[in-house]
Amino acid sequence: MGVDIKPLIDTLAETIKLESLRGKVIAIDAYNALYQFLATIRGYTGEPLMDSHGRVTSHLSGLFYRSVNLLSLGIKLVYVFDGKPPSLKYRELDARRRVKEEAMVMYEQALQEGRLDDARKYAQATSILKDYMVNDAKTLLSLMGIPYVQAPAEGEATAAYMSRVGIAYATASQDYDSLLFGSTRLIRNLTISGKRKLPNKNVYVDVEPEMIELEHLLNSLSITREELVDIAILIGTDYNPDGFKGIGAKKALQLIKKYKRLEGIEVESIQEGLKQIDYNAIRRIFLEPEVAKVDTLEFKEIDKEGIIRFLCGERDFSKERVSSALERLEEAMKISRSGLERWF
Repeated sequence: MGVDIKPLIDTLAETIKLESLRGKVIAIDAYNALYQFLATIRGYTGEPLMDSHGRVTSHLSGLFYRSVNLLSLGIKLVYVFDGKPPSLKYRELDARRRVKEEAMVMYEQALQEGRLDDARKYAQATSILKDYMVNDAKTLLSLMGIPYVQAPAEGEATAAYMSRVGIAYATASQDYDSLLFGSTRLIRNLTISGKRKLPNKNVYVDVEPEMIELEHLLNSLSITREELVDIAILIGTDYNPDGFKGIGAKKALQLIKKYKRLEGIEVESIQEGLKQIDYNAIRRIFLEPEVAKVDTLEFKEIDKEGIIRFLCGERDFSKERVSSALERLEEAMKISRSGLERWF
């Protein structure tokens, strides 16, 4: 879920055009993107797309077609996969598992009762990313010539590191944690597009990419990154999901701007709460994370035949549609190569 600092960022996020990212390397939080595809790319009754052997392919559909769209615009992609999560995250992961189990029960009940709108809503919360699905995603990326990085721990931390050292221009994720990990720029809504239905409402809103620059955020709020991490701990992170009772983003900002550090907050309930968590360990996860020290990225040629063999021959994708997408991508690459800018 990540930390909810949206109230502090709303007015600072800049809506951007995807075309402005031409020629730039974007490090994408792979798990975040794949879960988006699993949640949104589903059938009429909420069931995920599957091949003839019962293997889920929703994530492959999203990964392929969205990556083709972005590559066609001249954007260079690298996907960063999670490794082993920090032990402090296990409680949050267990809570997410229980939510998925409950959602599955409600999904099946809604189906039985013919409540298809409810069924589709519950289905989105049931997504599970299994090992074979991750391996399939990596296979597809390799065939597309898109590099991927296996992080030792949190993928967002490695993606943020890549932006700090100049390997990537920005990170892409729906979560704001990338900023806590020190990403110079965070792009949201990169792997989703079009319109989105508001929860529990028959209302659709346009979804546009937006970018938040860390330096601009910190300067605007007159805080340091270390203070931003302390604000997040007060609100609640994946490593202390409960946060502190009655403390939202704006209240947390007020407290940290006044007292500077968690330890200095002269509020008894907060001091008592700090005794219940290892806040220094949480700080280290964000400020001194374990990352893959990526030096260079290798962008390879697209294996058109390999993609068709994998997606169409092995995963039952439409050959006509896949071939059409590849032809569109090849045409975009030719146009790019014919100009002053080379594709890779």
